Amino acid sequence: MKRYEQIPHTADIAAKIYGKDIPELFENAAFAMFDMMADMEGLAGTEEVKITLEALDTEDLLVSWLNELLYLSYSKALLFYRFHISSLERNKLLAGVTGQKLRPYKKRLNVEIKAATYHDISIEKRDDRYEVTVVFDV
Repeated sequence: MKRYEQIPHTADIAAKIYGKDIPELFENAAFAMFDMMADMEGLAGTEEVKITLEALDTEDLLVSWLNELLYLSYSKALLFYRFHISSLERNKLLAGVTGQKLRPYKKRLNVEIKAATYHDISIEKRDDRYEVTVVFDV
């Protein structure tokens, strides 16, 4: 199963994301966001960050997860490429992410994503997989 596909959007960028379960959907959403914004080829950093989040519901948790990753990426100058959800309940997430330090002389960023949005976000179960469309503000 593919992790995601970028889909057309008038002003921002959007992706339809897939996962066999909700934790994989969250991991693939994070991967999609960083894959669309940067050159991910050959990343091998070992900077690890633990994340704990709580939110109102699963959709809110997904947006909070993506926006927390963006904040950490920009504030710590890290490009995340590996995502592992340790625990995910309806409104609580524990995860670990791995990234590589961004070096000023290496151009890796293709587009600056400012935020994941709540625009029409709805996690749906379709046959044997989950899917969600996320719109990112650029």
